[in-house]
Amino acid sequence: MQPLSQAEAVARAALVQVHSYHVDLDLTGTSSGPRFTSTTTVSFSCRQPGAATFAELKAIGVELARLNGRDLGPGAVAGGRLALPDLLADNTLEVRATMECTNTGEGLHRFTDAEDGEVYLYAQSFLDDAARIFACFDQPDLKAPLSLTVTSPPSWEVRGNGAGTRVGPGRWEFAPTAPLSTYVVSLVAGPYQVWSATHDGVALGLVCRRSLAPYLDAQAAEIFEITTGCLDHYHELFGIRYPFGKYDQAFVPEFNMGAMENPGLVVFRDELVFRSAVTEAERERRAVVIAHEMAHMWFGDLVTMRWWDDLWLNESFAEYLGTRVTAAATRFTDAWTSFAVGRKSWGYAADQRPSTHPVAPDDVADTARALLNFDGISYAKGASALRQLVEWVGDDAFLAGLRAYFTAHAFGNATLDDLLTALARASGKDLTAWSAAWLRRAQVDTLRPEVILDDSGAYVSVEITRTAPADHPAERPHRVGIGVYDSDPDNAPDGAPGPVTLVRRVLVDLPSSPAGGRTPVPELAGTRPGRLLLLNDGDLTYAKIRFVAGELPGLGAVLAELGDPLARAVVWAAVADATRDAEWPAADYLALAARALPAERSVAVFEDALRFAAATVVDVFLPERDQPAARAALAGACRRVIAGAAGTSGLLLAAARGLVRCAGTSEVDELRGWLTGRGVPDGLVVDPDLRWLVLDRLVVLDAAGEAEIAAELDRDRSTRAAEHAARSRAAIGEPAAKARAWQAVTEDRATSVRLVAATAQGFWRPEQAELTAGYVDRYFADMPTLASARSPHAVRQVAAAAFPRYAVEAWTLAAAQEMLSRGDVGQVLSRVVVDAADDLRRARTARELHLRVISAP
Repeated sequence: MQPLSQAEAVARAALVQVHSYHVDLDLTGTSSGPRFTSTTTVSFSCRQPGAATFAELKAIGVELARLNGRDLGPGAVAGGRLALPDLLADNTLEVRATMECTNTGEGLHRFTDAEDGEVYLYAQSFLDDAARIFACFDQPDLKAPLSLTVTSPPSWEVRGNGAGTRVGPGRWEFAPTAPLSTYVVSLVAGPYQVWSATHDGVALGLVCRRSLAPYLDAQAAEIFEITTGCLDHYHELFGIRYPFGKYDQAFVPEFNMGAMENPGLVVFRDELVFRSAVTEAERERRAVVIAHEMAHMWFGDLVTMRWWDDLWLNESFAEYLGTRVTAAATRFTDAWTSFAVGRKSWGYAADQRPSTHPVAPDDVADTARALLNFDGISYAKGASALRQLVEWVGDDAFLAGLRAYFTAHAFGNATLDDLLTALARASGKDLTAWSAAWLRRAQVDTLRPEVILDDSGAYVSVEITRTAPADHPAERPHRVGIGVYDSDPDNAPDGAPGPVTLVRRVLVDLPSSPAGGRTPVPELAGTRPGRLLLLNDGDLTYAKIRFVAGELPGLGAVLAELGDPLARAVVWAAVADATRDAEWPAADYLALAARALPAERSVAVFEDALRFAAATVVDVFLPERDQPAARAALAGACRRVIAGAAGTSGLLLAAARGLVRCAGTSEVDELRGWLTGRGVPDGLVVDPDLRWLVLDRLVVLDAAGEAEIAAELDRDRSTRAAEHAARSRAAIGEPAAKARAWQAVTEDRATSVRLVAATAQGFWRPEQAELTAGYVDRYFADMPTLASARSPHAVRQVAAAAFPRYAVEAWTLAAAQEMLSRGDVGQVLSRVVVDAADDLRRARTARELHLRVISAP
């Protein structure tokens, strides 16, 4: 299908105004097959009568296509576009078409539940997939009210953007919506279960499939509590009530993203209905997703970007507000700590790759390019830039500007300039230079402290240097906190230095062009340095930070005693970044992790730091010969947490997962015992998801195989079990199993993309490098063919999961470069390989540093 270009969208928006959609869907046949009938009537006007345009329609058969009573003929549809010639001032388009459900999470996704055999549907119109459901003008700035009617099997529940009424057996009518962009039109249909509530005049609903109903029933009160708290807080922040009537939240299977902000019917991946024990950090992440999607009701749905170059008006604001409102309106008051150590690290990594782009790029050529910008830059970097903006203009002015922006553009579209104008008026500050530096420039600054001490050990001077990458110069101002931390001897146990606490914090404005690239901090003159000088204390800005020379070796002890979780998150993120940049040896990071992880009290920080240590530092940055010992060291750290985690189930569960993840052959009997209830740590429940994690590790260690996987599937017949099994089957260390898995990844079109991606995730294991070496070249040979046959969303998932990330060799990079030089790759696959290859380059550099360090005399 041809992507829509920005130029085409601008031209069509200048020509056409859409007044309404009426969509009638006949879903009665989808209980037994993938096809359904879509009948659409579109009312629109044309500013230049006699002109021509097109609508989008991705159908497998068109029974009727009539414009103003005139049959458009069988040749009117080509390449997903319906030609509309000789327009009148006022037009009516009627289309009746046969459409096909997908197994890729696009358009109308069809899913059969392995547990109850029932069929469940949900519509995903993002980014340009509304035309897989109904004929439309599929671009963000042609908004219109939509009326929906649906015919379904009589026993089904159907939900849409508007309030729905069952008017007969299997027949549903939905109230017309407010003006919507096509990419947020949605519905769910099937034997879904519903929970209902009302809060402050807003009807609330929760929806999930039957097999998950017992779990959601147990969690509904928590989800409703988070929802109502966030709704109240948004009303307080914005002064504009939720504008779309009811507020349903549907948890659906095999969803591609975390969630989608369809007004009146927010859709979530149903992994957010927890069927096994989870940590408090995972519950917090669910709360942030709920708050994030609710923010979109204002940023994205009430006021919508005109084109995808202003994606930041949607995602950066939702990311920022999702974290802010979670911290303010729910019990998860440390949400900014999780953001600092997790989401923000995602942004830093994305921003330093060759594919980096500005938060708000000058242009986005087409919808295919737009898809690639849904990354850590548009989300985490954009949110961080907004946090910095709030520090600069002040919170009151920021919120006043947002309210003015909503009022001026309600139910319409807006641009970067529209928002900046509103904020400038509210704050009295010219934001031109700020937006150019922060939103129109790619990459990230690095802040380093330089200190001089007097004879007594106090600071004579403290200076901060700010540097930008040479190929991405930007004069960014920063408002940054600087904290001095030291031990508190008054609270120290005998013989110990005492907890590390904040001694002094100053807030410093680093100008965009400081003299000599340095900004002095005279407020710290005369202050004793303590054990840590922390730049970006409070995590107010977006910048890589480094430490005073000589502080790195002692950071493990400092982290173990540092009381402030946000300060620990900033330190953990900084040392991870230094390791990723090969400014610090991988072995030193692991030594710090082994020292500090057993003392970490924040589950979110523990999980993220351990994940980086195990999945990146050990599996990628170390050569294979040094990996077993490193895993053993991390497993030992996890054991110490387990031993001291009685009554703290979050840390206990996180450490148990870490122990499984790092287990070696000496732990095989112990892991087998967990599956039979023998030797399980006190307080740990070996529930279905943990059982699959244990089994997967046993498979990698050649201590389990197909028989054990089949037995576990017989025990657990859920959809999630099917994904776990696909992942573990691909990990079986036998040539025949690898061949079957690779064939499934590259050739299987009948299986859902979610299961294919799970197979790809399980295929490459660092312990099996020799067994899978022959598939490295096959990746680069097979992926272009897959990319030509699969949708962009499927390519993005499968190609990323299938990349040979553990083949840290020069010839892997050479093969990647050779593939990228060919003309058959496509934008999505190219982006996947460019990013993955850059990660491999970093891994090679980290390994070279490691080898130099261990071989040094």
